[in-house]
Amino acid sequence: MGDKKSGFKTVADNRKARHDYFVLETFECGIELVGTEVKAIRQGNVNLKDSWCSIDDGEMWIKGMHISPYEQGNIFNRDPMRVRRLLLHKREIMRLFGQVKEQGLTLIPLSLYFKGSRVKVSLGLCKGKKLYDKRDDMAERASKRDIDRALKERNRE
Repeated sequence: MGDKKSGFKTVADNRKARHDYFVLETFECGIELVGTEVKAIRQGNVNLKDSWCSIDDGEMWIKGMHISPYEQGNIFNRDPMRVRRLLLHKREIMRLFGQVKEQGLTLIPLSLYFKGSRVKVSLGLCKGKKLYDKRDDMAERASKRDIDRALKERNRE
């Protein structure tokens, strides 16, 4: 019975976020959806690429997330780009609000996944990368790839 709840299935990743931002801290939060949106997410029809989060009137909202309409949803389908509420404790929201305002940080959704039957969002408290930071990361990845390749060749001999 408890086995069904432990299911963990990633539906969408925002890989561009890790390229454009330093992720300082991550949070798990729920998201308020309608039934046809959940069905579309189960099919994998979701895109987090240009999404971000904002805090308005003590509530956290995710903006720019695209959930394609469910094919069998007919009249129950909602706008694919609608603003959706994220579910966090008020205390967490206020702490994040303070960090975003004081330190100039951003809230970016990193991934969307199922935890049991519930849809969860992995939210990152991020700081923007400069162009030279991105170049450093690319150079580091390239050198690591070259080292791994050389070790693999050496082990073959």
